[in-house]
Amino acid sequence: MNELLAIALDAHGGLDRWNKLKGLIAGMSISGSTWVIKGQPYLFNNIRIEMPIREQHMVTHLVGQGRKLIFDPDRVAVETETGDPLFQRLNPRASFEGHLFETPWDELHATYFCSYALWTYLTIPFLYTYPGFFVEEISPWNENGEEWRRLKAIFPDGVATHTKEQVSYFGHDGLLRRHQYTVDILGAARGLNYAYDYRDIDGIKVPTQRRIYGDDGGGHRIPNPVLISIDISEMEFVEG
Repeated sequence: MNELLAIALDAHGGLDRWNKLKGLIAGMSISGSTWVIKGQPYLFNNIRIEMPIREQHMVTHLVGQGRKLIFDPDRVAVETETGDPLFQRLNPRASFEGHLFETPWDELHATYFCSYALWTYLTIPFLYTYPGFFVEEISPWNENGEEWRRLKAIFPDGVATHTKEQVSYFGHDGLLRRHQYTVDILGAARGLNYAYDYRDIDGIKVPTQRRIYGDDGGGHRIPNPVLISIDISEMEFVEG
């Protein structure tokens, strides 16, 4: 196993502990300027998600709205909380063809993007041990007086995600500091995803705050506006 990945796995709770888990449930609020631009400023303000950790699937409950959003890589749907179908889209990634950062989204676009993104964020770094992933350490990065070690990950085909090649930055303690990528379905917009406020949740270290900024093209964040903010208020893992 790659040395840096092994350090990161241990820092986040260990692969043995992760392998005893099968899913997670979390309450959170998601906002930021991206959602305003996309015409969905309040959709994810108060949500509860349920997801397995080894397959891409997510149910997002819109708290107080009587609706839930269903995500699979090849299908997204909106249902009532009692399971009555409202509308769906097959092959959802194709619906982003030709989109720019400013292109408005409907609820199904937003469901696809938010679901695969959260699934990725909440499984890193353990995600990189799954079949088909390739990782290698690249040159370090200095920020805020710290040197962060960088792990480049190549995602396998069939995993819905921002883009095929992504980079995770880890501090001296082995914890994720930031995650760098471009977003193919956002016109290849560049994102820098910072992880804060770590908490031990059922033996796994989880950053309960995320702040995502634009990248100036040289790996430096554009401080304003905050593109997306994620605040986790409660979370628990489900034993396997």
